Amino acid sequence: MTRAELDTAIGWAGDEGWNPGLADADCFHGSDPGGFLMAFQDGRPVASISVVAYGADFGFLGFYICHRDVRGRGIGYRLWQAGLTRLGARCIGLDGVVEQQSNYQKEGFVLAHRNIRYGGTVACEAPEDPRLRRITADQLAAILAYDRPFFPGPRAAFLRCWLQARENRMGFALVDQGAVAGYGVLRRCREGYKIGPLFADTPQDADLLFRALVARTRGAKVFLDPPAPNREANALAERYGLQPVFETARMYRGAAPDLPLQCIFGITTFELG
Repeated sequence: MTRAELDTAIGWAGDEGWNPGLADADCFHGSDPGGFLMAFQDGRPVASISVVAYGADFGFLGFYICHRDVRGRGIGYRLWQAGLTRLGARCIGLDGVVEQQSNYQKEGFVLAHRNIRYGGTVACEAPEDPRLRRITADQLAAILAYDRPFFPGPRAAFLRCWLQARENRMGFALVDQGAVAGYGVLRRCREGYKIGPLFADTPQDADLLFRALVARTRGAKVFLDPPAPNREANALAERYGLQPVFETARMYRGAAPDLPLQCIFGITTFELG
């Protein structure tokens, strides 16, 4: 895909109810410009897939969408095969809709855990804590280092864009005695806001970051995507009145990475991992 064609795919994702962020495309495409593929029929785009490579050992698959009027003709599956070929022998992750799990299993993907999307409105005051810092360029190196255990491959290119404060996106870091103890990013979406990622050393730290971010939404809807095995993350969402609205199946083809799920209170995106 060209950068403009990625906008088309993101539009399709919106039509599917995936609620993409308003400023996702630049960070997505910049993470691996060759990792977004599109199928055409008679010059018209009809299917998409992202197969973003994070270094030599890991890749993530997303945006697997076939236009409704050409489904069932094998076009999407040929694009799927092209995507898997691009990632080669890497371990591949995806967050697939639940009803497609069996199809992914046929392609060698194994369920690791569910992710539950919680959504709703939250009323809370901005916490006052000197450890909370708006994310700026000065903290970038420390946050990149903190993020590394939370993701199966290096993603500095993506994060350098994702952490930039913009009109539709901002973040907070929790800095305790000079060391990063957690961080979170809030971004505007077609509907409301998503928080992702939300990583923290403790449930208390995650709660603090969550409140700092939610206070900036001014009563709009908020969505958080915790991994189901993290009970403290689910409890955090429910404590503030959020309700399950959607779920995905995190699956891997290849050796599943050992991630600190107990510290992952919200995954970054369903599209890029």
